[in-house]
Amino acid sequence: MSNMDQTKAAAAVPDIGDDLISPAELRKLAEEHEMALLQEALEREKKHMKEQDTVREAFMNQHIRPDAKERFTRAVRDAASRGVKEIQVARFPSSYCTDGGRAINNFEPDWPNSLTGFAREAYEVFDKNLRAKGYKLRAQILDYPGGMPGDVGLYLRW
Repeated sequence: MSNMDQTKAAAAVPDIGDDLISPAELRKLAEEHEMALLQEALEREKKHMKEQDTVREAFMNQHIRPDAKERFTRAVRDAASRGVKEIQVARFPSSYCTDGGRAINNFEPDWPNSLTGFAREAYEVFDKNLRAKGYKLRAQILDYPGGMPGDVGLYLRW
């Protein structure tokens, strides 16, 4: 190719200037974006943890309602009329147990000692008022997220 052809070819390539964004600036933009995403994820996690703390606090301070006898009678009558012989009376995370649900998961006879908050109060009401009448209370781990005990279900049987 002659010099003239090379000059014409060079003149045909547009000059887009020296003020192009550099790869370093592009990496910085990508890092800033990644940091913003991480910050959003941290904020979501913080909000979730605060909500979980609120739920736990409510569970720990919840009490048997004054109309419990009427609600209980209605629930067991309705269940029995459908042929059901047990009802779930509570569901809560195994982390609310003093041992993380270990005693319940292993069917240990002293599992009630691991209960806290509302579950403990429900057990005490059962023990004081319903056991002598022939009711039974059982606890069961309901799920295993990540292979670990998840929620506990308390079931009243007759």
